[in-house]
Amino acid sequence: MNSNIPLILFTVLTNAAAQLMLKRGMTTGVGNLDVANDGLISTVFRVVFNPFVFAGLCTFVISMASHLIVLSKVQISYAYPFLSLAYVVVAVYAYFVFQEDLSPARIAGIGFIVLGTIFIAQS
Repeated sequence: MNSNIPLILFTVLTNAAAQLMLKRGMTTGVGNLDVANDGLISTVFRVVFNPFVFAGLCTFVISMASHLIVLSKVQISYAYPFLSLAYVVVAVYAYFVFQEDLSPARIAGIGFIVLGTIFIAQS
């Protein structure tokens, strides 16, 4: 196994975690945005200082830092496709936690993503 796989997977998982925190913050803490009535500055502060959104943004910074480390070690054509696994993690989590739809087409797409990532990992 490539010794960089754990760091690549850490990048994938932190990327997915950031997305999920942002979703939680925007749906449970912030709600619908009305910039026209609330004002741009007020809206930005309300969004950024929501605990889940703030944690999601911080997690994105960690994810990007680990991705930069990965890029310093492996070819981008090898590392970048692994980020598609974040979609798999997010889709499965969203299905079970947010009760979002996971249609047969999405399931097939997830299968192709996983299969493609396996092929890339073997190269």
